[in-house]
Amino acid sequence: MATGKRRKLNFSKIYSFRRGRRAYKEDNQSQIGGPGFSRVVHCNGPVNIAAEAHNYEGNYVRSTKYTAISFFPKALFEQFRRVANFFFLVTGILAFTELAPYSAVSAIIPLIVVVGATMVKESIEDWRRKQQDIEVNNRKVKVHRTNGVFENIEWRNLKVGNVVKVEKDHFFPADLLLLSSSYDDAICYVETMNLDGETNLKLKQALEATSFLHEDSNFRDFKALVRCEDPNANLYSFVGSMEFGEQQHPLSPQQLLLRDSKLRNTEYIYGAVIFTGHDTKVIQNSTDPPSKRSKIEKKMDKIIYLLFGVLFTMAFVGSIFFGVYTKDDLDGGQMKRWYLRPDNSTIFFDPRRAPAAAVYHFLTALMLFNFLIPISLYVSIEIVKVLQTIFINQDIHMYYEEGDKPAHARTSNLTEELGQIDTILSDKTGTLTCNSMEFIKCSVAGTAYGRGVTEVEKALARRNGSPLMGNGVEDSDDDDEVKSLVKGFNFKDKRILDGNWVHQPHSVVIQKFFRLLAICHTAIPDLDEDTGKVTYEAESPDEAAFVIAARELGFEFNKRTQTSVSMMELDPVSGKRVERVFKLLNVLEFNSARKRMSVIVRDEEGKLLLLCKGADSVMFERLAENGRQFEEKTREHVNEYADAGLRTLILAYRELNEEEYKEFNEKFTEAKNSVSAERETMIDEVTEGMEKDLILLGATAVEDKLQQGVPECIDKLAQAGIKLWVLTGDKMETAINIGFACSLLRQGMKQIIINLETPEIKALEKAGVKDSITKASKNSVLEQLHGGKAQLNASRSEAFALIIDGKSLAYALEDDLKKLFLELAVGCASVICCRSSPKQKALVTRLVKVETGKTTLAVGDGANDVGMLQEADIGVGISGVEGMQAVMSSDIAIAQFRFLERLLLVHGHWCYRRISSMICYFFYKNITFGFTVFLYEASTSFSGQPAYNEWFLSLYNVFFTSLPVVALGVFDQDVSARFCLKFPLLYQEGVQNVLFSWRRIIGWMFNGLCSAIIIFFLCTFSIEPQAFNKDGKIAGLDIVGPAMYTCVVWVVNCQMALAITYFTLIQHIFIWGGVALWYLFLLAYGAMSPNFSTTAYQVLVESLAPAPMYWLVTLFVVVSALTPYFSFSAIQSRFFPLYHGKIQWMRHEGRADDPEYVNMERQRSIKHTTVGLTARSIARNSSFGGRIYSE
Repeated sequence: MATGKRRKLNFSKIYSFRRGRRAYKEDNQSQIGGPGFSRVVHCNGPVNIAAEAHNYEGNYVRSTKYTAISFFPKALFEQFRRVANFFFLVTGILAFTELAPYSAVSAIIPLIVVVGATMVKESIEDWRRKQQDIEVNNRKVKVHRTNGVFENIEWRNLKVGNVVKVEKDHFFPADLLLLSSSYDDAICYVETMNLDGETNLKLKQALEATSFLHEDSNFRDFKALVRCEDPNANLYSFVGSMEFGEQQHPLSPQQLLLRDSKLRNTEYIYGAVIFTGHDTKVIQNSTDPPSKRSKIEKKMDKIIYLLFGVLFTMAFVGSIFFGVYTKDDLDGGQMKRWYLRPDNSTIFFDPRRAPAAAVYHFLTALMLFNFLIPISLYVSIEIVKVLQTIFINQDIHMYYEEGDKPAHARTSNLTEELGQIDTILSDKTGTLTCNSMEFIKCSVAGTAYGRGVTEVEKALARRNGSPLMGNGVEDSDDDDEVKSLVKGFNFKDKRILDGNWVHQPHSVVIQKFFRLLAICHTAIPDLDEDTGKVTYEAESPDEAAFVIAARELGFEFNKRTQTSVSMMELDPVSGKRVERVFKLLNVLEFNSARKRMSVIVRDEEGKLLLLCKGADSVMFERLAENGRQFEEKTREHVNEYADAGLRTLILAYRELNEEEYKEFNEKFTEAKNSVSAERETMIDEVTEGMEKDLILLGATAVEDKLQQGVPECIDKLAQAGIKLWVLTGDKMETAINIGFACSLLRQGMKQIIINLETPEIKALEKAGVKDSITKASKNSVLEQLHGGKAQLNASRSEAFALIIDGKSLAYALEDDLKKLFLELAVGCASVICCRSSPKQKALVTRLVKVETGKTTLAVGDGANDVGMLQEADIGVGISGVEGMQAVMSSDIAIAQFRFLERLLLVHGHWCYRRISSMICYFFYKNITFGFTVFLYEASTSFSGQPAYNEWFLSLYNVFFTSLPVVALGVFDQDVSARFCLKFPLLYQEGVQNVLFSWRRIIGWMFNGLCSAIIIFFLCTFSIEPQAFNKDGKIAGLDIVGPAMYTCVVWVVNCQMALAITYFTLIQHIFIWGGVALWYLFLLAYGAMSPNFSTTAYQVLVESLAPAPMYWLVTLFVVVSALTPYFSFSAIQSRFFPLYHGKIQWMRHEGRADDPEYVNMERQRSIKHTTVGLTARSIARNSSFGGRIYSE
């Protein structure tokens, strides 16, 4: 059936290569049918027997971790992989035997609560994923059934070979082979944000052979056979062939529409399903990110193992004593412990089988002392970390209003790691800078144009203490020039603005220069019919800036068809604006290896032109002998632009003759039609031969401004003692000047520069002897590393900056040099790695993380930063303009680099302190409780008698002491956010791990041991030897146990109150509510039947509450048990305060706003190696006097 009026091509994005019109014969290099290229798809015939025989994956997609059947076994397995949970499972099972000192129910309930809570959390998270799966799998798409009729079916029912019709603004349900579209030439526009985060549109185009299939009825008899590569994760490759109309046609990524991409600016497309479900490329790419665990969590595991060691030691020692006592029970026929009836006892107390009794007692003791292990520790930490990430996500101070982007913690595993960062490894473009390019200067025909002043130039002028200098051009008219309001264009020079370029000496070269900018690109023009204004959608900010600059200077690119590019320009002869149309023959796209792009066009005079732009490192060497007229001046200007922090490109062209182009086009078409995984390499080899003998036109310079607040953020991070390394692909000069602009470098800082620009290396490169170049280069790098190390050792009191380029870095990262390189880098105040590849960024990050053992954080915004982010302990993605791949691979996403200051110095410090204190307190309260049980066991000759009722034992960790520790982990603050930022050195407590050192952990454990000893002996000595109430009854176990338990609950909760530095209402409720809950429980439990409450029956009402002794002992024991900690804290804060203690004292004494005192305290964070604004100011004013050194 007809689908309405066909659309004409109004605008499109340029594509890499022209559509192949010729069929091809299978060549010897074809890999179709070989390993990895065995997929066969019968288009429009999925019910065909041959198609069914392949048994391809269905289109149902499941992202859930569990299914209804696998949830319980898999979730239970996940829980009991933890050693602590497995231990409690074993003791729970043993509780069903006669060995247990308590009932099985009381042992199992806490384990069920803890494991159940975690499983409920897992099930809720998985249910959310299930809901998303249901929504996606039930989406509808039109599928061809028979006789040209299309019906709506759910995505999950799609099969390989189906022909589908996808309409505008809908997602593609599977990986489709594009057959045709609503455009005449079968192109369509695709948004790939869900794949790579990029918002710019991609152009796809069907084969010409199928482009006529533009109506539903055309598919009545359509049949085709596709042979292609097997499912794989490479988003940017596709190799295959299609047999249609008795001819074979090569397929490329140009014809592949990926699942979860969206159709844009196109009414509809028809496509054949090639990959479905988990075979699609997007699902193949959805692997889990690398598993990361914080150092505190790893250390916590070691503490758990230590406690297991203590537990087994206690049980072993107790069993030995028990065996000795048991053996002596019938010594000489006398019964020493007559109440155990050793003459008529079971095996558990039989003196004649004492060794066996000791073994059984060991198992009993393991169950009795298992309260040393905090059963609720893991689940409590998970809850706390989730709440901490919510606070990070909702921090208004990290919300970027302009882009409507809040901070987003994508994982809750690493919150405390944010407080321990030693080294930050940062990308530059889009991370430190805005990645919002402005065309500001250019060099054409050896003449520099553009009077704009960059931020780097301003910083350079401030650094030199001189006023800003012009570029040799009179700037008396600058005051009259109004700053451009056009985004991407900040060019000021009346010599070529407003058509004045026609009066310049080299006006013809200027014309060719801006024509090249208007033609050599991959932008999409969009004409607003109401205003007549042309806007552009480009693949990169650089490209947009070039096209906008050409437009603003009178060369307006306004239209593109499949075979031509149109632009409006000023005719120098007539003085009128005229339209120029260039026939577009080929586009040779940019990639990171080529570092350039070209277009081949035919102008209105019939001339064949190759227009090329690229990096200076590859362009100058491609110039013809007669094309170097302006080389010297252009190089000079390019170096000046680099010094000003600008990004530069070289522009050049050449004329082609017909025979040369014909020969190239044949080779190019042959390479393009090759059905081989090496197709891209073959194409590169062909294009390499064309991009030579170029004639230089000039160079462009665009500014990528620093993000707001970057220098101030770096200053604070440096004062916090955090090292910052910059890993960038920019030129060394650009990176150095950006370093000065953001205060990463400062005047007077000695630069150790390592590169391979020596005359010897250059001579070898010209000779082209690879082995000699490699050997000489490595030796050169080795010598420079040793020289830098010698400089470092010779002057420990000076600050050094290490700057190394990509070529040198490749050798420095080799196994035999990398440790020397790291030693040199760690000794420097700043490190800048220039011309770094994505792989080098990841390798440097791994080197720092592994070899130093310190916590690293990587921050970047682009796809080239993904390896670095995943390699670091914490990856922070900047949600900028380079898409979302970095964000999707990160642990935490922020919108601006400056938010790193608050993320680390505030949230990082708080989270580290909270988690550290929380874990220490957990072990304290469990040791306090566990050792009272052990001491009572020892006092009863290790008979296995528990000191407390079985339900008292079970509910201690779950109810009476668990919530206060969660509140500590969520709300506690040693100092406010304002003081965290005011005194950045506070952050070093985390870097040096002051709050979770073994000394502090053992200290808290010792505190627990002291509390247990005080509680046990004071309770037993105070209560047992005398009448407990007015009736003269003495206290038995049923009274001593609850009284001692009361003291434990009071002591551990009051200890929490002493440890907290920032009280909230919630913490008051949890701490005092935990104590109140104990009394309420004792009251309710005691009111139950004696068969259930056993020793606790009416104990509070009848025995404890009426006895003044109970309340006096409670008060006396609590005060006594807390006195050691209180005394230690008072002495430490008075005579040996930690840094946060000093800040608290300043706040308490009202010194926090005294400028003189504050500056004196803050200068402790400034060392001779510190970078940043503050350090630069102090260096200038005081040259880092001796007092600062000494501190």
